[in-house]
Amino acid sequence: MRLPQGDVAVALGSGLSGLAASLVGGTPIPYSELDGFPVSAVEGHQGALYTGEIGSSKVLLFAGRVHLYEGYDAKTVTRWVRDAIDAGCQTIVLTNAAGGIRDDLDVGAPCLISDHINLTGTNPLIGPNDDSLGPRFPDMTDAYSPALRKLAREVDPGLKEGVYAGFIGPSYETPAEVQMAKAMGADLVGMSTVLEAIAARHRGAQVLGISVVTNMAAGISKTPLSHDEVATSAKAAAARLEKLLSGVLERL
Repeated sequence: MRLPQGDVAVALGSGLSGLAASLVGGTPIPYSELDGFPVSAVEGHQGALYTGEIGSSKVLLFAGRVHLYEGYDAKTVTRWVRDAIDAGCQTIVLTNAAGGIRDDLDVGAPCLISDHINLTGTNPLIGPNDDSLGPRFPDMTDAYSPALRKLAREVDPGLKEGVYAGFIGPSYETPAEVQMAKAMGADLVGMSTVLEAIAARHRGAQVLGISVVTNMAAGISKTPLSHDEVATSAKAAAARLEKLLSGVLERL
């Protein structure tokens, strides 16, 4: 089965898959029924596509994603982005669960991604380039659309912004790695999103990135990190994130 046509594609990160049903409802399509789609085995990633209309936009909501740390390569991780753009989506919304580095970031609050640092050691554009789809060397100056971030702040004026550092995982970052990322200018750390943003910008789509701060990063948090904590904090943030996403999508 191929993806249905859409205007906007939204990826829901760890612990956030439940938002798909409340945002658009309907019957989900398991990724296993979509042509060539990889399926995540990570808890908190449902692995299903929801479709519906929000405002004047046809929305494709991807409840869960696969990751490099599951053994997939960069092209497979970003497969859904390319397929969504082929299906007509020119706006890509990327959400994730992230560890907070900056002191003023509140656990349980969404944070706009203003830029990223790719520390995964790979890139979805490695290999031959099809010039008809995108440039060999795409500009990443505005990887995360200033216009979409402005729109998001109109919906939720209390939103903060930060730079997201993407690691490969699956082990959480060490305190030293967190301090390295902080010295490089990062405010958030996680294990997704950066490759998807690169793939989307290569194809000319606009990107809105939103991290839900589900814990403070290693060395900043006073307790050991766990996936259960991430999932619990993500669920607690669902109501505010749902309001934010629906408000943005209604205004597109």
